Amino acid sequence: MKRTIYFLMIVLTGMFCTVVRAQKVAIKTNVLYDAFLNVNAGIEVGLAPRWTFDLSADYNGWTLSHDRKWKHWLLQPEARYWFCDRFAGHFVGAHVLGGQYNVGNLSNNISFLGTDFSVVSNRRYQGWFAGAGVAYGYSWILNKHWNLETELGLGWVYTRYDVYPCATCGTKLEKNKSHHYVGPTKAAVNLIYTF
Repeated sequence: MKRTIYFLMIVLTGMFCTVVRAQKVAIKTNVLYDAFLNVNAGIEVGLAPRWTFDLSADYNGWTLSHDRKWKHWLLQPEARYWFCDRFAGHFVGAHVLGGQYNVGNLSNNISFLGTDFSVVSNRRYQGWFAGAGVAYGYSWILNKHWNLETELGLGWVYTRYDVYPCATCGTKLEKNKSHHYVGPTKAAVNLIYTF
């Protein structure tokens, strides 16, 4: 059994390496997310002359002053169709997204995925979300290796969460609340390095 697993791992690794060498690859960061101190990175791989696959990840694990929390992680794969050549010009995409969040002790009116968390400012909301959407974007070639890309996506997200009385409390006030959100699911200004 172990030999079969090792053999399959070697074959799959070899197939992936061949595809990556034969196609163009790009790494990226979303400077909009960077501005909000969200650690993020993405990789995009060419699949065909006009098709690419993009995978973006986002993480924010910071606790802010006064025990305010805006913690979350997000994974967002996307298939893209380019109208001319890949990595240049106009494109449309279809994406899915999912992750978890833990936000609390907010001092202003803040909405996350369409849920208003400012009803009682010292409450904490912890849950998960999943959804899908479509996007439009444009990529400018800056030089041989650098691109700048903008993208806006719209779609639907389902979230399920628990409510706690304060940022550090463990006693639940409400359990398994849910919410459906329709609206923006992606906003990006990506700085890209292509290989």
